[in-house]
Amino acid sequence: MAALRTPASLVSGCVTVLLAGLTLAGCSGGSGKDDAAPRSQDTRAAVKKADPSPAAPAKGDNFGCLTPAQAAAGSIVFKSATGAPVGGFLTGSGNTGIVLAHQSDGNVCQWKDKAVELGKVGFRVLAVNSTTVDEAAEIEGAASTLRAEGAWKLLLMGASKGGTATLGAAARMLLKPDAVVSLSAPEKYGTIDALDAVAGLDVPVLYMAGAQDGAFATAARELSAASIRAPENRLVQVKGSAAHGVALLATPADWDTVLAFLRKYCT
Repeated sequence: MAALRTPASLVSGCVTVLLAGLTLAGCSGGSGKDDAAPRSQDTRAAVKKADPSPAAPAKGDNFGCLTPAQAAAGSIVFKSATGAPVGGFLTGSGNTGIVLAHQSDGNVCQWKDKAVELGKVGFRVLAVNSTTVDEAAEIEGAASTLRAEGAWKLLLMGASKGGTATLGAAARMLLKPDAVVSLSAPEKYGTIDALDAVAGLDVPVLYMAGAQDGAFATAARELSAASIRAPENRLVQVKGSAAHGVALLATPADWDTVLAFLRKYCT
């Protein structure tokens, strides 16, 4: 995995408040590609699904990647918009919150490194550990949790099926996010139709996909084209890349692009 680097301009970019933050070390999670192809009901049947009756999450869970200290400080349980208990990893501090939604082949660990890095440069971050069938409701619950923690502004970022859920959640949230990042999202996953959702979405959106990532590259173009109300509608097709979702951010230039976009909408 490419070494993480943080642009110097970002370190002073977002104003932080005097609240306790976490300065944690990270380890990478999986970044495979088993999400549903856009608009494919048959493909989704073969995708690994969340357990329909998962065990209730526990505060302090290490998710298989947190150290004991990290789990004690940042592993939380919050409620989704439908009241279901959801686990997550909370880190950082500041007036701008970021919700991170993982791919179907991962868990909260898939976003851990980036969550830690964003936390260190002035964001308050909650990486969701999705276990329910309504991931959009999980994202809405995470957003409410960050606002309760002191986030004045809110950003959403999701990878692959997490990107689809993020777009769906952003469209239906009463208190809209300030910006959204979608990485390799299919147009539709489960019950969420992102192509329909983005037609009414009036917040800035960054769509990123590898140009060689097949149907996911096509989906990014179609989602961007449908986002007719977005005040900023940025489409980044990474030339020569078949990287998918979170794996796109292993390339420093791609990560810098995402960081620059997030920085525009932080406090």
